Amino acid sequence: MTAHIGVLPLDLLDAVTRKINEQEGADAASTFFLRLPHPRTAIPSLFLPYRRSQSAGGTDAWDILEVQSTSPPNPRSWFFTEGEVISDGKLLVMTPVDPVFLLIPILQAVRPESGSSGVFQPLDDILDEAVPKITQAVNAGLAPGDSSTSLSQEDILSLAKYDCIVSAMKSITDFQQITPELTVYRYSEDKAIQYLQAKVSRLSRQEVAEKSRTIVRGLAKDGLMDDGKEDLLKLGYVKSACNLVSQYTPHSLYLALLAKYDFTALDAHVKTVRDEQIAVAAMGVPVVKQKVTDTVEDGSKKRKAKSKGSQGVEKLKKVNVSGMSKISSFFQKK
Repeated sequence: MTAHIGVLPLDLLDAVTRKINEQEGADAASTFFLRLPHPRTAIPSLFLPYRRSQSAGGTDAWDILEVQSTSPPNPRSWFFTEGEVISDGKLLVMTPVDPVFLLIPILQAVRPESGSSGVFQPLDDILDEAVPKITQAVNAGLAPGDSSTSLSQEDILSLAKYDCIVSAMKSITDFQQITPELTVYRYSEDKAIQYLQAKVSRLSRQEVAEKSRTIVRGLAKDGLMDDGKEDLLKLGYVKSACNLVSQYTPHSLYLALLAKYDFTALDAHVKTVRDEQIAVAAMGVPVVKQKVTDTVEDGSKKRKAKSKGSQGVEKLKKVNVSGMSKISSFFQKK
C-alpha cells in the first residue's frame, strides 16, 4: 500500500480512529475525497468532508478540508527513526476551508444571465441546475480521455447532505423556510460581499495580520511600517486581507469586494515608494565602460602608446641590484 506524509487537523485523526473502532459500516463509506471546482480557478481540486468531534448537543457535525500536495523540485524521501523509509517525498496538507467559498461559484452558475434576482429554490434543485453548467465548462478544458482530473456530478450533488453546507447557504442567500423540512434559497451577491467584508475585518486586525511574515515583509517593503504611517498601515492591513480572501473567490466578486473600500491614498503611496525603488535600482546599475586604448599619431598610422607600469614596478626599477645574486644561482649544482 502506498504511504504518504500529511499534515492534518487532530479532529480528522479522531474521526478516522472512531470509524475504525466503531466499524460504522455503510456510514464509513460516506467519507470520501470529493473532486470539486476550486472557488477561484474552477480547476478540479480535492476536498475531504469529515465528521468532527461531536458537539455539545451530541449531534454530528461536518467540516470540509482542502487537500493540497507539495512536491519537492528534486526526488526526495522521508526517513524515520524506526528505519522506515517512504520513497515519495511529497507532503500532503489538509486545511479547513469555509464551505461558503465552495458554494459561491455554484450559486453564481444558476444566477439568471439577465441580472435579475432569480427564483427561490431548494438546495437540491440548485445543485441539479448548477451541475451540468459547471461540469461542462470545466471538463471542456481538459485533455480528451483525462478522467482523473474531471469533475464528478455525484460529488457536487453530495454537498447537500452535509450540515456545514446547509448552514453556509444562509450566509450568502435570501432564504425562506416553507416547512420545517423545506427551505428555499436565492443567491444574494450583496450578502456574499457583506460576508467577505466580515472576514476582511477579522483578518485585517493587527494581531491577526502580523502572524503572517509574508504580509509583514510586504508592508515593510512598501514603507508602511514607518512612524507616521499609521493610517496607511491600517489600509495596508485591509488590502492584504482582501488579497487573502481573493484566493478563494471568483475574480469578479473580488473586484466587487475591493470597490467597497477606498484605497486611493494607499495606492498613491505605494506607487511613489515603488517608483523611488526603481529609480534607486537604476542608479545602482554598474555602467559598462568602453575600453579606451591610448594612441599616438605617427604619420598616417596609429600606434599604441607605451604603457606605464604601476608605482611599485617603477620603484623596483630604481633599486640598485649590483652585487646581488640572481635567483637562478640558487638552483645550480654545487
